[in-house]
Amino acid sequence: MRAIIFDFFGTLTDPAAELLRRETFTATAEALGVPPERFWTAMSGSFPQRIVGAYGGTRETLLAMARLCGAEPGDDRLDRAVATHHAGAERVRRPRPGVLAVLDHLRALDYRLGLLSDCSSELYEAWPGTVYAPRIDAPVFSWREGLRKPDPRLYATAAARLGVPPAECWFVGDGGSGEHAGALRAGMRPVLVTNAAWPAAAALRSDPDVYLPDHRIDDMDGLLPLLASSPAQTEAR
Repeated sequence: MRAIIFDFFGTLTDPAAELLRRETFTATAEALGVPPERFWTAMSGSFPQRIVGAYGGTRETLLAMARLCGAEPGDDRLDRAVATHHAGAERVRRPRPGVLAVLDHLRALDYRLGLLSDCSSELYEAWPGTVYAPRIDAPVFSWREGLRKPDPRLYATAAARLGVPPAECWFVGDGGSGEHAGALRAGMRPVLVTNAAWPAAAALRSDPDVYLPDHRIDDMDGLLPLLASSPAQTEAR
């Protein structure tokens, strides 16, 4: 097992930060000049389309959402809304406590690290400046690829960009979107991060996976012991 592919939100990011999402959407709505409840409904309802790039980048997406709310913001208002939305997205994607040290340790062990995220435009646009970017060898974003998990082409793309066969990849995620079942079908070894310490954040998931992997950890600090104890990993060493 030479590579590890991570989900992003709730896996590398702090699960508790998900509780900030509605607050950040409210700030964007106010910047756009639209009712926060209508904006929340528009954003939530458009999630499947937004994460495959159907509306374009963040500016185009916010304009489309404003129009769904019955507004036509001018350029200055739209500029402020984009800046507000990006600032809110940065709050929501703050790192899980200790996760950067885990990633650094894995890189020191010569693992190839990938990312497979169902995400909208703001993560893709901000990625090069995030603390995660220098630590991830091959990021794959649904918004950029025009596909969402569990599409097998996404897993194949992630493995190919890492230069590793799928059978030599772990997939680590907190569940949702059929991601673990998709990883298993792709030939990867899935690991569920249960986020047991953050039940309120986990309850926000509207599409929990039905399939539960055999390998489970409560937090990311359990990943290194799991990898070390894996029979395949032990044999490789």
